[in-house]
Amino acid sequence: MLVLLPPSEGKAASGRGAPLKTGSLSLPGLTAAREAVLGELVGLCAGDEEKAREVLGLSEGLRGEVAKNAELLTAGARPAGEIYTGVLYDALDLASLDAAAKRRAARSLLVFSGLWGAVRVTDRIPSYRCSMGVKLPGVGALGTHWRAPMAEVLPEAAGSGLVLDLRSAAYAAAWKPKGEVASRTATVRVLHAPTRKVVSHFNKATKGRIVRSLLASGTSPEGPAELVDALRDLGHVVEAEAPAKAGKPWSLDVLVDEVH
Repeated sequence: MLVLLPPSEGKAASGRGAPLKTGSLSLPGLTAAREAVLGELVGLCAGDEEKAREVLGLSEGLRGEVAKNAELLTAGARPAGEIYTGVLYDALDLASLDAAAKRRAARSLLVFSGLWGAVRVTDRIPSYRCSMGVKLPGVGALGTHWRAPMAEVLPEAAGSGLVLDLRSAAYAAAWKPKGEVASRTATVRVLHAPTRKVVSHFNKATKGRIVRSLLASGTSPEGPAELVDALRDLGHVVEAEAPAKAGKPWSLDVLVDEVH
């Protein structure tokens, strides 16, 4: 099983570990594309601060993120699973999983990123600020920048099993499973059952809980239909829609009564 996650806007501090080594990150086929974005981002943020804030879409209160980006090449690096914080990652709570579940997380979780493309939770990265919606002066729109290298690398990373896609729309645009991979992909929405609406906070929290329950239980569904059964067995209320034609992903709605 491969689980595709969005990153979080909020991130923990880089810490005092050894600095980033781009060549040591998972999915080495993305290295050249990563280094292009990294070089552009560092150069932008080391120059005109106001221009950098404008390009990155940062408010006055986030001015310090520019200086942080300028130091990415020398900042300490920590496992991505420790860097990403926020609602989904708080609910997932990787640190409290047992050893077996942590090993499953290391194998199956892939976090998408405007800067790195995609990383495993064990990949060591510094704290940064760069969303997929950014358009950098040199490399252009990041969603577009990542499409070709992702198309080369991600089908192999997906292997032959289930792909559980929990990404938000901006990050999903960087790689869309196609053909045979798409047929074993399941996308998930979380709906407030009484209103049938998506509410951002509990959408993220419930996705974190879904991933945590799968990792903690050791369940490894072979495909979307088996995923529906597994989630129901774990206590989730799921409505599923199989694709109308081959080569398209399944759509799953997880219904939640309480907003929390």
